[in-house]
Amino acid sequence: QVQLAESGGGLVQPGGSLRLSCAASGSIFSGNAMGWFRQAPGNEREFVAAIGGSGGSTYYTSSVKGRFTISRDNAENTGYLQMNSLKPEDTAVYYCAVRSASNTASSRYAYDYWGQGTQVTVSS
Repeated sequence: QVQLAESGGGLVQPGGSLRLSCAASGSIFSGNAMGWFRQAPGNEREFVAAIGGSGGSTYYTSSVKGRFTISRDNAENTGYLQMNSLKPEDTAVYYCAVRSASNTASSRYAYDYWGQGTQVTVSS
């Protein structure tokens, strides 16, 4: 059974930075694509970023491109989302997810395993 646990969320001022982590248990993390999604109150869960199983390919939604960086450490079964230049509209619960394939995907339905989420609040 794969379990995913996010950490690193919190309250940050506009323009600030946070680094989210996603620790995976089980053997499915390495070699499989990982994604980050977010969900603000009243909104659908939306795609943020994804990284391929080897870490060689990344994909971002346009609103975070140039500000967020997704990465992974397969030896540690951990994924990361570095978020810089944060804006109030980035406020949401952030979820990591793993799919049973090595290529990236932006649809939430393509992912098989999900964490419980971590709250990110950007406010002055």
